[in-house]
Amino acid sequence: MKYISTRGDRSMVSFREATIKGLAPDNGLYVPVEIPRLDIDFIQSLKSIDNHEIAEHIISAFVSDDIAPADLSRLILDIFDFEIPLIMVDEGIWSLELFHGPTLSFKDVGARFLARCIYRFKETSELLTVLVATSGDTGSAVASGLWKMPGIRVIILFPEGGVSKFQESQMTTLGDNISVIEVNAAFDDCQQLVKTAFADKELNKKVTLTSANSINIARWIAQSVYYFLAYKQYDPDAELVISVPTGNLGNLTAGVLAKKMGLPVRKFVAATNRNRVITDYIQTGIYETKPSVTTVSNAMDVGAPSNYERLMYLYGNDLEPIRADIQSFSFSDENTIRAIRDVYRKTNYLLDPHGAVSYLALREFLNNNKEEFGSGSGIFLETAHPKKFAETVKKALPLIAIPQDISGNKPEKISLENDFQKLKDLIINISS
Repeated sequence: MKYISTRGDRSMVSFREATIKGLAPDNGLYVPVEIPRLDIDFIQSLKSIDNHEIAEHIISAFVSDDIAPADLSRLILDIFDFEIPLIMVDEGIWSLELFHGPTLSFKDVGARFLARCIYRFKETSELLTVLVATSGDTGSAVASGLWKMPGIRVIILFPEGGVSKFQESQMTTLGDNISVIEVNAAFDDCQQLVKTAFADKELNKKVTLTSANSINIARWIAQSVYYFLAYKQYDPDAELVISVPTGNLGNLTAGVLAKKMGLPVRKFVAATNRNRVITDYIQTGIYETKPSVTTVSNAMDVGAPSNYERLMYLYGNDLEPIRADIQSFSFSDENTIRAIRDVYRKTNYLLDPHGAVSYLALREFLNNNKEEFGSGSGIFLETAHPKKFAETVKKALPLIAIPQDISGNKPEKISLENDFQKLKDLIINISS
């Protein structure tokens, strides 16, 4: 399998090169030259296949030129060592719980695979710097996956006041090869700083940089796996409708990748908060990035989603097939908090703020499409453990007890203005 840029550069690279580079030379995102179609017999047999075998079968279609089968098998066993259960929340409403990994977030899947790939692919004597912007969960998942790995430095940027206390603690208490920078700016600004760093020729002559955001091909491919695991556990007679909490579009486009590989997804629902760039695009046909606004579902606070390029590539830059596959709905903080309260009181199931937005979008879709989807059944992604967002959950349910096992280690972080030159100097200093 070879990879090319979403922006038109036809230079083909290997999976290894695409993973290490992060971005293509023209600053586009890497995508496979062609999307492999899985055999229909494999899809129909998922219920009888072990999760590790499913993951290995899917990922091998993208990496077989660079990772030998036996090595990939060991990687998969190491990465998928936690459960990804499908839980019935209400009649016909299912939650795919993606928070059972080490940092309690769906990003453990992609970040752990990426971390193993980066360590495997880098030159033995090379010092590699992983630069990542986070709106919450990416930072902790990447930090956990690459912590104490020899020859690797990790630099994480997060927006001041833009992550929960739990998320910040997960990132800032590790130390060792993990450096965390709190930027006095929004997440989109952090993301732009990272992109500027990758485009800076002087910096890249001094430091070997790679990315760990969802723009990285290794993270994106690995995330497609749990859509197959959802289908494996789902009612075989029900239409497969999946609601995805949506910010940077990495998770949604990973689902679209799964569909284009052959997974019979009838409809995706892109669930957004007040940062509704993709909702507006699908509903109006106008794509317009906007400054992000802070919400209680902070991992979705993105006003300029990077993976929009991948979404457009997957659909040939055509809005109509996007609309055929995806509907989108947006919800306020008040809606989100109310959903956490109402669902818990009705079903005793505790949502995190992102899962709550996804739940609401699924309900909205099913209510609006009763004639076509009369069964009223679907899956929403529960992407993080509720205790990572205790402050928000307490607003909905003041009397609920939420254990807070935040690390007792002293947090370490660097404060920075939205200034690329200062970031550049920091990167060079940390990587020296």
